[in-house]
Amino acid sequence: MDGNGRWARQRGRQRTSGHQAGFQSTRDIVEACARQQIEALTLFAFSSENWNRPQKEVGLLMDLFLRALKSEVSKLYDNNIRIRFIGERTAFQANLQDEMERAEQLTRSNTGLNLAIAVNYGGRWDIVNAARQLAVQVQEGTLVPGDIDTDTFSRHVSLAGIPDPDLFIRTGGEKRISNYLLWHLAYTELYFTDVLWPDFSEIELHNALNFYAGRQRRFGRTGEQVTEKHA
Repeated sequence: MDGNGRWARQRGRQRTSGHQAGFQSTRDIVEACARQQIEALTLFAFSSENWNRPQKEVGLLMDLFLRALKSEVSKLYDNNIRIRFIGERTAFQANLQDEMERAEQLTRSNTGLNLAIAVNYGGRWDIVNAARQLAVQVQEGTLVPGDIDTDTFSRHVSLAGIPDPDLFIRTGGEKRISNYLLWHLAYTELYFTDVLWPDFSEIELHNALNFYAGRQRRFGRTGEQVTEKHA
């Protein structure tokens, strides 16, 4: 969800106003995905590299995050949305960690949209963390190294239990994945748009979904094989 700061700068405002506008876009897109019965949505809210931003901005982001959790979790529950947080959350203050835990516990039985929020997350961290868990099991004698395959590894990454993303959307004009879901994006369709996140509306979401609908997903097969399979 890129472009909040540039959106604010273009309007002569403080960067924080861009983050606030971006929060409204987040709410709108989550609601749109729920209405369209999309199975899972993962949002990159705060990367492990974002701590390098100015301290004041990081503090305001954390405050916005905390206030959003407190105000929105009951709405997620009422709309049958399950929320989880992926990333190294121990870096956050205790009250924010408590709110994340409360939100997860409240919505854990919901059966609609699976909403994952990546906070203090990095794709390399995710892979290393999974490898570390497997190494511990090997050390304890509960896992044989020869039994480790892609399925085993997938059960130890942050989004375990949720299918790999079909579609990756990046707003703001940059054309890179920026250390996001590196394990999961092997066969994901990539969609880049110049639209800044606060301007990313449900119409823009439809544009991304239409792009995805026009893709032929081959997973290593030929186009003819895919066509025959669906004939």
